[in-house]
Amino acid sequence: MTSASGPGELGAFLKARRAQLAPQDLGLPEQDSRRKVAGLRREEVAQLAAISVDYYTRLEQGRVRASASVLATLARALRLDDDQQRYLYQLAGKTDARPRRRRPPQRVRPAMRRLLDQLTATPAIVLGKRLDILEWNACAAALYIDFSQLPVDRRNYLYLLFSDPIMRSMHLEWEHDARDAVAALRMESAADPRDPELARLVGELSVRDADFRTWWAEQRVNNAAYGTKRYRHRLVGDLTLDCDTWSSPDGSGQRLMVLTAESGSPSDDALRILTSWAPGQPSGSLSPTSG
Repeated sequence: MTSASGPGELGAFLKARRAQLAPQDLGLPEQDSRRKVAGLRREEVAQLAAISVDYYTRLEQGRVRASASVLATLARALRLDDDQQRYLYQLAGKTDARPRRRRPPQRVRPAMRRLLDQLTATPAIVLGKRLDILEWNACAAALYIDFSQLPVDRRNYLYLLFSDPIMRSMHLEWEHDARDAVAALRMESAADPRDPELARLVGELSVRDADFRTWWAEQRVNNAAYGTKRYRHRLVGDLTLDCDTWSSPDGSGQRLMVLTAESGSPSDDALRILTSWAPGQPSGSLSPTSG
C-alpha cells in the first residue's frame, strides 16, 4: 500500500492527536501547570510508546518513516480508535500495524485454580504474563487490596506496586521489592519484546515514576523466585513473610506466588487474623484477557 500523502501529513496527524489528549486522560500526573502547548508533550508520547524522544521528534517532523511495530505502539499510546488507526496506517503507507498474530487470552490453568482454592490460610496469587494478576484467594485480598474492585487492565502486580498508595506504603522495603519486580519483568520481556501490552505498561510507568524509568534502563534481571518480604499492614501491624513463586510447567508463563509465615510466629498469628476476616469466597477471578 502506498502512502496517500507525504510524511509531513503523518507528523501533522500525530501532533494534532497529542494536542487533543491531556495527562489525566491517560492516568499520568501533571508535571506542572505552565505548559506552552496544549495536550501531551513529545517526551510523554515517546515514553508511553517506549521509543526514544529523538526518534519520535524526527517522526513528527517527517524526517523518518515509522515501522509497523512503532505505529502499533503509537496507536495505543495515543488511544486511537479503529478509524484513526486505519488513517494512521494509510498515512504511513502500511496495511497493518504489525503481523496479525492473535494472542491467546490468559486463562488460569485448572491445576493452578485448584491449588489456589486449597490454600485457604495463606495469601496466594496467580501471576500471568507481564506480572498480570490473574486470580487470587481471599487471604491475598485481605493482605493487599480487593483486586476485584480494580479495573481489569489495572490488575498488574508491578503497576500496583508503583501506583497504588496502599500497596506501596505497606512494603517496609519498598525499593528492594520494587527493583526485584522490575528486574523480573525485564527478564520476562526477553521472551516477547514486541508485546504491545508490555510496551504500554513500561511506557506508562516510565512517565509516572522516575525510579521505574531509572531501574528499567539498568537492564537488571532477576526471576524473583523466592525471598522475604516485610509488610506493615494497616490492620494487623508488621509481618515478615516468605515469598515463594512456582512456575507452571506448561510454558504458559503463569506463576503461583505464595506468602507464608513461620509457624507460631507473630506474623503467623497476624495471617490467621486476616484469614478469619477474609470473605468466604474461594478466590478472586480475572476475566480472560489477551496474552
